[in-house]
Amino acid sequence: MPSRRQRRVAELIHRELSLLLMLDAGDPRLADVTITAVDITPDLLLAHVYFTVLGDDEKVAEAQAGLQRATGYLRTQLAARVQLRLTPHLTFALDKSAAYGQHIDKLLSEIADASPRSEAARPVPDGSKGRDEPNGSLPDEQQPD
Repeated sequence: MPSRRQRRVAELIHRELSLLLMLDAGDPRLADVTITAVDITPDLLLAHVYFTVLGDDEKVAEAQAGLQRATGYLRTQLAARVQLRLTPHLTFALDKSAAYGQHIDKLLSEIADASPRSEAARPVPDGSKGRDEPNGSLPDEQQPD
């Protein structure tokens, strides 16, 4: 579990990197990059930056290459904007959670489309107790001994 300081530094790096990419990145490969999360080590020397890209696998590869190329520039700019004793090294990784979530949604919708709605799946009308008898009890032959 990250410490309070780790969370604060990670949030600060996330915010500043997002602003840098939005406002100062001159590389067109970084135009569709969104920073989704930053994890930082306990010693605050290494920041794992997770990103997503709108587009296909080719755009993802281009964005990864652009981020690798811009790592030094981003770290220098981050050092100028953030008051830390040492600026952490940045590593970039594709955040696959959005794609995984879309995959799960697709599977759930396929299951919902494939399964027919049965009698048991229909909701019980209001006023009914949901049992065989009008008062909500079991019929006599099903009563426990």
